Amino acid sequence: MSLDGYVADPFDQAEHLLAWYGNGAVTVPSADPRWVYWVSEASAEHLRNALINVGALISGRRLFDLTRGWGGGHPIGLPVFVVTHTIPHGRPRPDAPITFVTDDIESALAQAGTVAGDGQVAAASASLIQQYLNAGLLDEIRVDLVPVLLGKGVRLSTTSAARR
Repeated sequence: MSLDGYVADPFDQAEHLLAWYGNGAVTVPSADPRWVYWVSEASAEHLRNALINVGALISGRRLFDLTRGWGGGHPIGLPVFVVTHTIPHGRPRPDAPITFVTDDIESALAQAGTVAGDGQVAAASASLIQQYLNAGLLDEIRVDLVPVLLGKGVRLSTTSAARR
């Protein structure tokens, strides 16, 4: 997330926010051989922890579409549960560990939790995270804060009032 709270620019691009995955000297391989990260030592420790402890990922349909389904599998190499109203044409593919959940966010969380076992379930995409926050279904929020200001775009949270 940018310092001013955005997770993508107005055109749904996030290259400025993802640049930290390639700006260091420490190599961190992903579970998927197509993806290798070059980060600082501090970022490498953070990234390794995420790769080891997450057992499943829940994503929104918009993120799935923007990434073109990550080319068939998410970089962390884990099962992905995509919350959507409709299943995309040509999906699911038998070679991709992606499940489309069309009923609700609670169902996606239950399915991902079953698959993750003792591992953590991570959620990705701004709209989906907002839905989980509003439903009170997140135990923890981790944000990779990037020292850049975007000025406008897609916010992680549209909440502006504090709870009492």
